[in-house]
Amino acid sequence: MPPGTLYVVATPIGNLEDLTLRALRTLKEVALVACEDTRRTRVLLSHYGISVPVTSYFEHNKRVKGEVILRALRDGKSVALVTDAGTPGISDPGFLLVKQARAEAIPVTPIPGPSAVIALLSAAGVPADRFFFEGFLPIKPGRRVNRLQALRELEATIVCYESPHRILASLEAIAQ
Repeated sequence: MPPGTLYVVATPIGNLEDLTLRALRTLKEVALVACEDTRRTRVLLSHYGISVPVTSYFEHNKRVKGEVILRALRDGKSVALVTDAGTPGISDPGFLLVKQARAEAIPVTPIPGPSAVIALLSAAGVPADRFFFEGFLPIKPGRRVNRLQALRELEATIVCYESPHRILASLEAIAQ
């Protein structure tokens, strides 16, 4: 039996209506949806009347759940990998599942959609012909400052993600 396909499905970044038609069809057709937070993903699926099994896959269970998901793929079942918002594998452990699937010659298909980075750049009024995506800055203050000093040398717009409870500390470090 051929393996199933791992679909890497981009999800809305704030408005449930931002789900693409292709993503909607894919979520309806897969045997399993692997996601960061099952509660958030169920809200999305419920909004569109989709009832497929859902399993969690996030930083703290990626090894155990990764094997469960790979087993389903090996058994010929297709799986949609989603994140809470945006594209899986960008600043989350989704890339590990993709890497493992590819190592086993399991087909991986991206389903593009909303991107927080691109949405931000399109409305920020800053040069976006060249940009560097840093992801999340280091948590420790010293490492954060060191990383920002290294980034200062880039001749491009720099985009960083940050959690709400660390935003003030990061802005202060940027101001330095």
